[in-house]
Amino acid sequence: MEAHLLNGVALAYLGDVYYELNIRKYLLNLGITKVNDLHKKAIKYTSGVAQAKVIQQLLENNLLNEDEINYFKKGRNASGPGRKNIDMVLYHQSTGFEAMMGYLYLTNQKRADEIILLAIDIIHREA
Repeated sequence: MEAHLLNGVALAYLGDVYYELNIRKYLLNLGITKVNDLHKKAIKYTSGVAQAKVIQQLLENNLLNEDEINYFKKGRNASGPGRKNIDMVLYHQSTGFEAMMGYLYLTNQKRADEIILLAIDIIHREA
């Protein structure tokens, strides 16, 4: 599967799964095993608001390369009508983050994992 052939929403679909899976693995590695606790903790990392904060920090601190920014924009600009429980701007940013993660999953998993570690750090600092 080639990333450049997928639209932004399809990349976001894939990136969402990869990011969520890695966050769940991270939480399990912390020793959290109760499903209800896992779910509550995971939301802190995987909500649209959290993902929007992460991408804002990555952009503000110049931690993304040109391709990553382009795929973020591809997802941000392609996202659909939004969700009722999140501001439209944040929704588009989080979709862009997920699209970038989908692109990285397909092209450079090592870099995707680096971004996930940065995301965890950013969210810890925000808490």
